[in-house]
Amino acid sequence: MKKLEIDIPLTSAILKGDLTIPMGATGIVVFSHGIGSSRFSTRNRMVAELLQKQKIGTLLLDSLTDEENSVYENRFNIDLLTSRLIETTEWLVNYSEVNGLPICYFGANTGAASTIRAAAYFGDTIKAVVSRGGRPDLASNALHQVTAPTLLIVGGEDIPIIEMNKRAYDELHCEKEMKVITDATHLFEEPGKLFEVANSAITWYTKYLH
Repeated sequence: MKKLEIDIPLTSAILKGDLTIPMGATGIVVFSHGIGSSRFSTRNRMVAELLQKQKIGTLLLDSLTDEENSVYENRFNIDLLTSRLIETTEWLVNYSEVNGLPICYFGANTGAASTIRAAAYFGDTIKAVVSRGGRPDLASNALHQVTAPTLLIVGGEDIPIIEMNKRAYDELHCEKEMKVITDATHLFEEPGKLFEVANSAITWYTKYLH
């Protein structure tokens, strides 16, 4: 298994990323984190480790520099987060270590909006999208353009987010599923709930990477 700390040179910034490629990897999942989170998110790192055990590579990315992250408004700047994800994906496609592996997205909270918009931009280049407790409604203008199979995962106790995801789900015209994890709140902090998220994501990615 290759584990690389990488600098990703973009137009307006150099972003930090942790790239892990298991032996015999079937694809790479790029993580777009939520408000104020980073590549060190314990929840996303746990999901990433479970993906890696199933021979799915991961890129945990800081979408903002430390300086940018200190400006609170940037965390809700979906245009900025989307442009960073698009540029990162273009860089990843040409990165020699990835060697042409198919690419998927995993978005949490506001990060889900950037994955929806980037998936709409790339079309069939993105093989699957998973949103965890996400805000796909913040990408409402792009939902109908997404062609990548999209899984929306929400906690059963996260009522406002359930409603936002239902509206977004109805606007998606791609292959899609909405999974409500019972007795889970927004961050899936209850025992075993994050494992349910990870297992649902693994099943979804595996289906479309094969």
